[in-house]
Amino acid sequence: MTRDQAKATIEKLVERFREHRNDYHLADYNEAKTRQDFINPFFKALGWDVDNEEGHSEAYREVIYEDKVLVKGKAKAPDYGFRLSGSAKKRLFYVEAKKPSVSLKANKESAYQLRRYGSSAQAYVSILTNFEDFIVYDCSRVPNLHDSASVAKLKHIHFEKYLEEFDFIYDTFSHEAVTHGKFDKYVQSDTNKKGSQTLDKEFVQSLDEWRRYLAVSIAHNNRKLNDEEINFSVQQTIDRLIFLRFCEDRAVEPYGQLQKEVSKGNSYQNLFHLFKLADDKYNSGLFDFKKDVITPHLKVDNKVIKSIIEDLYYPLCRYEFSVMPVEVLGNAYEQFLGKVIRITPARSVRIEEKPEVRKAGGVYYTPQYIVEYIVKNTVGKLVDGKSPKEIEKIKIVDPACGSGSFLVGAFEYLLNHHINWYHNKGYATKKGKDNPFTPQGTLTTHEKKRILLNNIFGVDIDANAVEVTKLSLLLKCMEGETEASIKQQLSMFHERVLPDLDKNIKDGNSLIDTDIYDSEMALGFEKKIKPFSWKKGFQDVFKQGGFDVVIGNPPYVNLVSIEEEQRSYFQEKFKTCKNKSDLYSFFIEKSISLINEEKSKFGFIVPHTWLATESFELLRKLLIENKLIEEIVEMGFKVFDEAIVSTVIIICSHNNSSIKVRNRDFSERVKIPYKFLQNNNFSIDLEWSESKQKLYDKIGLGSEPLEKFISFSRGIKTSDDTRFILNDKKNKDCYKIFRGRNIKAYQLNWEKEWVWYRPDLMKEKVGCLPHSKEFFEVSEKLVTQRVNSSMQLLVTYDNHKNYFLDTVNVSRYDSWDKKHSLKYICGVLNSKLVTYWYCNKYKMPTIGLYELHSIPIKPIDFKNTAEKNTHDEIIKHVDLLLKLNEELQEEKLQTKIEQIKQRIEHSEEKINELVYELYDLKKDEIKIIEEAQNK
Repeated sequence: MTRDQAKATIEKLVERFREHRNDYHLADYNEAKTRQDFINPFFKALGWDVDNEEGHSEAYREVIYEDKVLVKGKAKAPDYGFRLSGSAKKRLFYVEAKKPSVSLKANKESAYQLRRYGSSAQAYVSILTNFEDFIVYDCSRVPNLHDSASVAKLKHIHFEKYLEEFDFIYDTFSHEAVTHGKFDKYVQSDTNKKGSQTLDKEFVQSLDEWRRYLAVSIAHNNRKLNDEEINFSVQQTIDRLIFLRFCEDRAVEPYGQLQKEVSKGNSYQNLFHLFKLADDKYNSGLFDFKKDVITPHLKVDNKVIKSIIEDLYYPLCRYEFSVMPVEVLGNAYEQFLGKVIRITPARSVRIEEKPEVRKAGGVYYTPQYIVEYIVKNTVGKLVDGKSPKEIEKIKIVDPACGSGSFLVGAFEYLLNHHINWYHNKGYATKKGKDNPFTPQGTLTTHEKKRILLNNIFGVDIDANAVEVTKLSLLLKCMEGETEASIKQQLSMFHERVLPDLDKNIKDGNSLIDTDIYDSEMALGFEKKIKPFSWKKGFQDVFKQGGFDVVIGNPPYVNLVSIEEEQRSYFQEKFKTCKNKSDLYSFFIEKSISLINEEKSKFGFIVPHTWLATESFELLRKLLIENKLIEEIVEMGFKVFDEAIVSTVIIICSHNNSSIKVRNRDFSERVKIPYKFLQNNNFSIDLEWSESKQKLYDKIGLGSEPLEKFISFSRGIKTSDDTRFILNDKKNKDCYKIFRGRNIKAYQLNWEKEWVWYRPDLMKEKVGCLPHSKEFFEVSEKLVTQRVNSSMQLLVTYDNHKNYFLDTVNVSRYDSWDKKHSLKYICGVLNSKLVTYWYCNKYKMPTIGLYELHSIPIKPIDFKNTAEKNTHDEIIKHVDLLLKLNEELQEEKLQTKIEQIKQRIEHSEEKINELVYELYDLKKDEIKIIEEAQNK
């Protein structure tokens, strides 16, 4: 149906509704008639296959008539779920239908119901309609039971306005609008604007509350249990309850059975009746009481269990587990696992961040689109065109699996591949045991178990994370199942529904093998380090040569912050270990040793710092010399919420001739031939081009690294700013202090702070000898910001013996080449040429000493009159800029301020021209730099 035909159809529906409106408001004109007469034709006009005329299986039809589960006599699911054919999971939006006699303006129960489903399914825009009114709701925020019907309302269209608002309706909710991305743009522009929490963050809060309730009760009533045992007990209890609630809402278990079990008697012990039945049915490992000898004997207060169970059910529960993607659960659990229960000697409970989480600045869950891209370009490339029998041999692993997001993504990809392969081969019509499909058109649990056990593997150092990964994979295995399908498969295959994943998902340290036992370490250290032997842990995998795919988001932990014993091990065992290397570098190196033959692939999302910095030179060398990098996607700073880390996706395979660089939207930017990467410390420039390469070569020609002229060190690390940084001068040991933010090009902006400089006291906490006073009290020095979000060099000259904190790089007097003036160096470092060179090479907000020292500086031949004159001319302009910037800070009149700024700009341009001339750049080369500056 064309756009014009759609409008004509809706116009006829409006006319008919208007003509008989009074009849439609009668009590006997019910919701079913409204759907048949108006709502179905309305969405058919918008291009949706409402009646499944295309003949898709139930699992793949575009418009789903949602199964209604009765809760206290009321149906609790919206009437329609809309999705694109071929997408077995993702609802785009829901439609809740009512009869015309129901006033929707004040119907808060229907609005709550719709928003609850929408937020749980991540269908962030959904519709409430009785045809007379068409109300669009923002479902990105978790609803509150007491919200009025107007809360989160995005648009309300009366039927008389349908034609007037036709363009909006069609361009947002038609099938054409969805396939062309217009619906997604509307969702992104109009949802989640008011700051309320999204589903995953809300669910984390619920998990935290339940953890605290259980921990307090278990610690109080079971005094012999230690911290580790209490953490285990709490995690197991929560996991079991969530698993069974998922099963209830997905109609695999009878709805309300948890409520029924805890309604009388010993609530916690009563749950074990259900837990044991679950073990007989599912074999999930969650309910294995041969392994778990702790939780069956716990004493837990009735009120705690009842409170948690009540929170899991409508109406208090704001989550609808039947449509909640497993990925959302994983996201919430990732945050949840960042904390641990600590029991004080008085048996009170503290919930605190794990030390490794504190060091990393928090837990950052990998967004789903990143997972999908890495899976598609690793797993997807290997399984493309292969049969289920061929895919059996492909082994996929995440060596730092966390809550399992990458493994769930890989499993999902394999499930969809198998469904499509079986459909194309006509298996849907087969009968009996050999049919891999349920009557609903989804894979049988028998088939899903086979895929899961054959293909999916993982390791994590956190035992609780391992259990969550298992839980996530098992819930993914249960998607699409019903009580009837489970019974059918139990009778057909005579086996429990779910696989035991103990042999696939293991607890251990992926980077430290059992050879660490050879070192002289205190007895019991292994409990913390958890050495893990890959060859012994996955013997069958390594019998066939190793893993075929390694994927994940490894931890980002600087080598400096790792304990000495482990650091020594990494320095000895990993070829890529250098200076301030990072665990993610070792995970990349480890992946190379884990993969099988030449057709294997691995893909990670990691910080961009490895692309150019000295600490990762050996990693780059390993990857480049072996031509392993297939592509790099520059994702920038916007991947992880609240995390200031610029990231890249790296996809690796064997025998590549070039590196394909992609933009954040995955479009191709450039291909870098490997032959250009061998020199210059194997650094990788993601903005590479042949013309730029020639410019870089030209800048480097005849230049020397900055460290040949002058070296820098970091400023003062006080160990306690509250003690040593003061607002006034208290004694003779107080000196003016400057932070990185106080430094601009050619200027210092003092914030009237003083440092009480006592290196002897600071040494106690810093652990190293602070600079002597003589370091700062030299006749002249250069200082530069160490951290700069604009990634721009900002350098100034100081001849006032000032002191600087460690957010500043300070030049060392004893390493200064006295022939070249510091003011000359200052002018060159602040120039557009050096800023261009630096920002394109390193792209990092922290200006480390290695990066600073590598900057190419043109040495002056002082016997050459022209070069000496250029040197002196730069000094003259630097002197003027230092003076002008001092005047600028003092001036109050706006007209004079503008005049000074104009003069500053003139001198800066003069320095740029002199530097271009010094490096012998031509007009076309200067144009490249100037255009880059203006972006």
